Amino acid sequence: MEIKRIDRDFSICKIPDFSQVDLNTEYCFFGKTDEENSLVCPTEDVPPDVIERDDGWKCFRIQGVLDFSLVGILAEIATLLAAGQIGIFAISTYHTDYILTKQFHYEKALQILAENGYDII
Repeated sequence: MEIKRIDRDFSICKIPDFSQVDLNTEYCFFGKTDEENSLVCPTEDVPPDVIERDDGWKCFRIQGVLDFSLVGILAEIATLLAAGQIGIFAISTYHTDYILTKQFHYEKALQILAENGYDII
């Protein structure tokens, strides 16, 4: 399975609403619940009205389209990285999964995955 590096710096944010979010940026992940509005985006695209933010994240994705019938892919990656003491922030889209780690763990995370049979591109 291929893992694609995304060479951007990311931030995870809590925002009051989505009015100042640039939905045309290359990467923009958001979630809305009864408790909060969350945004994950490149650090340079964080809106000015952010309530809270956590900078210093890097991202990679599972390359290709994952069929909904596939089971355990994200769990396997999470387990491998947890064994290496690396926490993750996972985002699933219709086609695939994106995994964020703190910058200081990013290269180690990719190394662990490569050592366990993943092709890093």
